[in-house]
Amino acid sequence: MKKIICIIAALLIIGLPSFAQNKDAKKPAAAKQTPAKTTAPAAAKTKKDGSPDMRYKANKEAAKPAPKLKKDGTPDKRYKENKTPAKKDAGAKKK
Repeated sequence: MKKIICIIAALLIIGLPSFAQNKDAKKPAAAKQTPAKTTAPAAAKTKKDGSPDMRYKANKEAAKPAPKLKKDGTPDKRYKENKTPAKKDAGAKKK
């Protein structure tokens, strides 16, 4: 009797998730449509697989990350890409 109960419990545990509803089925048909991707400009050179060709300057500029900003909109200087490069002092004393 214990074996039968264990088998039925195992089948229920394995089988119940297969009856779950698909989340997309609840949404109306208009919500399923995705907008067209506009990540790359039309004149950008691409490889055969569709990815941007990084040999071209336009693609390199487009791939640069946007600077991280604070709430007030100024660049956050805690991140390396927002810091200005330190200038070397030519008149520094050498030890």
